Amino acid sequence: MVMIGISMYPFGSSKEVGKRYAQLPPLPQYVTLKGPYFHSEVGLGIKSITLYEFDASKIQEVGEAIRSRIAKMIDVPGYTFSVDTWTEVKDALKMVGMG
Repeated sequence: MVMIGISMYPFGSSKEVGKRYAQLPPLPQYVTLKGPYFHSEVGLGIKSITLYEFDASKIQEVGEAIRSRIAKMIDVPGYTFSVDTWTEVKDALKMVGMG
């Protein structure tokens, strides 16, 4: 299973975001972090995407860990963040009684 986080913030907040990112608590060992990957969007600022891979049995714990990290960033001026959960076919089949 993966959670995909997308954040956006204005160019002027980049330094503060970087400073806070360096101070974030580590993720649990059962989470594989990919990213964040960044690019700029004209007129919008910086956009980043982060993938958090983990076993579906840990969804509650991973959600709490990600929320804890977001809480450290949320008051940066212009910072926004969203997280979506994506399920692998094998886990989706289990949810409907076919796995």
